[in-house]
Amino acid sequence: MSMEKKCRIGILVLLSFSWIGFCGIWSWGSVEPAAGPQFVVPHFQIPDRAELCGEPVPIQAADVRERFDREFTIITHSHAQVYLWLKRSERFFPWIEKQLASRGLPDDLKYVAVAESDLMNNAVSQAGAAGPWQFMPATAGNYGMCQAGGVDERYDFEISASGAFKYLKNLQGSLQNWTLAIAAYNCGERRVQDEMKRQKAQSFYLLKLPQETERYIFRILSIKEVLRNPAKYGYYLPKGAGYRVILTEKVSVNLPGPITISTAAEAAGITYREFKLLNPCLISDTIPKGSITLKVPEGKGKEFERKIDAWKASYKPSYLFHRVAKGESLDLIARKYKKSEQEICAWNKIKSSKVRSGQMLKIYQ
Repeated sequence: MSMEKKCRIGILVLLSFSWIGFCGIWSWGSVEPAAGPQFVVPHFQIPDRAELCGEPVPIQAADVRERFDREFTIITHSHAQVYLWLKRSERFFPWIEKQLASRGLPDDLKYVAVAESDLMNNAVSQAGAAGPWQFMPATAGNYGMCQAGGVDERYDFEISASGAFKYLKNLQGSLQNWTLAIAAYNCGERRVQDEMKRQKAQSFYLLKLPQETERYIFRILSIKEVLRNPAKYGYYLPKGAGYRVILTEKVSVNLPGPITISTAAEAAGITYREFKLLNPCLISDTIPKGSITLKVPEGKGKEFERKIDAWKASYKPSYLFHRVAKGESLDLIARKYKKSEQEICAWNKIKSSKVRSGQMLKIYQ
């Protein structure tokens, strides 16, 4: 057989295999997938029984079941968020549980913090609520939280938690029901009382309240169910995977003047970022003058105190002069520099709160 003939045969064989391969690919691509889903998203049924702070949930009511199921379905499938809750709860729940028990309050109140802020100190709402327990400024002030001079104690977990426990206890005392008290924590005591009177209903589950509040209670119930039984819903957190408790010491200091966060952090032997994380209530770059309790890493309290004492010994107050503008009042000047009128009067040895245009006032920093 000639070489030319062999080449022709080889080309024909190659073309035949190419055509067979093309037809195979075409037919494979056109085959429809097997009937039925390849992956099934699990379905979880709401629990047959539930209670909040010892008060039973009327799950037998169709409307209640459906409202519960909505929040329950969302939460059981919020995989990343549930794992973050599980991790953060290892850091915060032991302290909360101990505090609730010592005050004779229901353990379920710990889930309020999860619903409010996802257990995050720096949480802020569009409405202006702040901190892990989401206090509005006025309510926080009513419960003794400082919000002045670069300090906002709403962001301190322990201080705001203590305020939340008192607030919830007062709400329960007024409404005589924990579920209504928790609803009032969300939308306000007056709103709940007004709706109870207008609708002639005494149970949260029979009331028509703002949608956020209606969902709020069922969200807390769902959080409770999943965090108490994570394995039941497919969650497994390996031992040691949760966030550890941050061990700190509290040091009370009386500062003659403001000190920068950087200086305080250096005295504590940590970074600026670490100091701010330990003291989230410090919302500016400086710690104001006066008495304040600060947190430092465990074992560093005495050294921190010693270095702050050294700083105090060398401290020289700085000040500036303010020229009073026409029509400017002492109250306006005090608010501008975040000082009190009494302080400005003392610094300038004046007895009256009246100031005159062109007057020079010494303002200590």
